[in-house]
Parts: sequence; structure tokens; C-alpha cells
Amino acid sequence: MGIRVLIVDDSIFFRRFLTEKLSAHPNIEIVGYATNALEAKFAIPRIKPDVVTLDVEMPGMSGIELLKLIMTDFPVPVVLVSAVNMNVFDALSAGAVDFVKKPDTSNPAAPQRFIQELVDKINIAKNAHLGILGRQAAQKPVQAPQPLQPAIIGMRSKSVLVAIGASTGGTEATLVVLKGLPKNTPGIVVVQHMPPGFTKMYADRMNGICQMEVREAKDGDIVQQGLCLIAPGDLQMKVVQSGTHYIVKCFKGEKVSGHCPSVDVLFHSVAEAAGRNSVGIIMTGMGKDGADGLLHMRKSGAYTIGQDEESCVVYGMPMVAFNIGAVAVQAPCDGISQVLKAHLNRL
Repeated sequence: MGIRVLIVDDSIFFRRFLTEKLSAHPNIEIVGYATNALEAKFAIPRIKPDVVTLDVEMPGMSGIELLKLIMTDFPVPVVLVSAVNMNVFDALSAGAVDFVKKPDTSNPAAPQRFIQELVDKINIAKNAHLGILGRQAAQKPVQAPQPLQPAIIGMRSKSVLVAIGASTGGTEATLVVLKGLPKNTPGIVVVQHMPPGFTKMYADRMNGICQMEVREAKDGDIVQQGLCLIAPGDLQMKVVQSGTHYIVKCFKGEKVSGHCPSVDVLFHSVAEAAGRNSVGIIMTGMGKDGADGLLHMRKSGAYTIGQDEESCVVYGMPMVAFNIGAVAVQAPCDGISQVLKAHLNRL
């Protein structure tokens, strides 16, 4: 039996498109559809799908309101199908596993790529750790953290470079880490698997929540204390040393470890540029992107942290990294910022 999928979308054209294309995959069975969130609210307990695909913007009850009800009353993995819209991040915060950007109809190749990505994410969602998503959705706002001890202001700590890599579940997990860090944290570079258009919105959202400045990286940006740079969604990102500074290079490139941007590309570059003056953090996500790069970092003298299994939405990337010896210490998502601060204060 395949993965039983319920489609929720108010567009009859898009429902038919999804039904036809997804049904062509032998491991997926379309068990029904709903034309709006209210219909879906009653259909989900009756049909009991394995995964729900959900449009965020619908008339009446919104997809976000539906998600909150689902996570409380009938937890089921949800993959968002959305246009470029800030509401995606509210939906992820409410408990969705992941999202897929709706295809550009002017590009003949886009629909097929979209369907393949959606199939991949349905497969991932089927095995996602729903308990983590439920706890994230129910989290109360985190109080502003206390400033770091004065020791972190010293020259040794200021020269440290922190690199973070994440995929499925990482938008909220990375936010949890960054919210726990004060304004004077050493410069951070982040690869979060995400399509173009969304990374800037993601950075803008985090910038309004975190004490550090957070923005989408641009080629040539200097990595500075108090600044977190997010890799653009359709570019690879490396760090190189330039005099006394680290700068980021953002460039068009082939997928590496299946992704662009790739965590491996970032981590390998940090190992070369910063070596023992760096910290690598690998977080929730499917696959193995980042594991080899993190091992390179550790062998170069970096301090490495892996998110633990219990707090991951998908324990894939951190598991592979841990199994090959790339991780020096494992920690739950909400403890990673404390582990990082403790390390920085020892320098």
C-alpha cells in the first residue's frame, strides 16, 4: 500500500493537476481531496490520510488555522504547497513538516520538477517526528537571553566563525538556536535548504525576532560579530579568508549532495578558511548533506555540534554526521545555543 495522501486546495485546476501527477507514482495513493480548510477539518479524521498537501491561502478558514486544529486534534504530517508568501513561515511554525513552491507555469520544465520535489517531501513527511512539530507549535515566546559573559568580547572569540546547516524542520529549529544567542555572538553563516524567493523572507522574519542582525547573504559580504548571513535559495555559498576578515562568496553552481545551496559546500569552505577558529552545527534534515563537510571541519580543529535524535523532525543529516565521527557533542535543539555559548566562553 502506498502513502495515503489527502489534497487540500481551493483551485479545481490545481487539485486535478496534483491528483493526476501524484497518482502516477506507485508509492502514492490519493485518498481524497478537500476544496477548503473547513472541508478538510472534517475529512481528515474520517479518511485518516498518511500525509496532507495543503494550500496556505484559501477562502474562509486559512491553512494556518487548519494546521493549528490538526496538530491539536488529529496530528498528521502536512506538506505546504504555496506561492512565495511570508505565511509559509507562520504555517511551518504552526506544525507543517515542509513546503514546496508552486511551479512557474511559464517554464515548461517547472511542473515536473515541482511534482518530483513534492513526491520527495511527501515521502519525508510520512516518517517525520510529529511530536516535535506539535511541541514547536505549542511553544511560548522565548524570553530575551542574557548577554554573554564579557569573556566572549575578547579577540579570540570575536575571530570565531559559526556555520549552521539544516533542512526539513530546520526553519524553526535554526530559529530556536538563534533566539537563544545574544547580539554580540560571533558571525554566523547558515545554509537552510529552501527555494529562491523564500530565503530573504526567512531572514527578514528572523531579523525581527533575534537579537543578532539576520539577513540574506550577498556576494562579498563580510562575516561580522552580531551578524547572521543566510545563503540565498538558488546559490552556493562559501566562506573565504580575506586579510583579517572572512567574506562570503555566493555563486551559481551545480547541486552538491543533492542541494543548492549545499551545507557540504559551506562546511568544507569553513574548514579551509577558519579551521580551529570555527564551530559547525548540523541540524534536522533528510539525507546526508553536511556530514562530510562537518567531518572536514572537525579534522581541521573545529568544535562540532549535532542536533540529537529526540529533538529532530527528521534525524537524517545529524545522524549521518554522528555515525561518521563528525560530531563532537550532541544536544537537543533548545540546548544548542547554551552549548555554543559555553564553548565560546571557554575560549
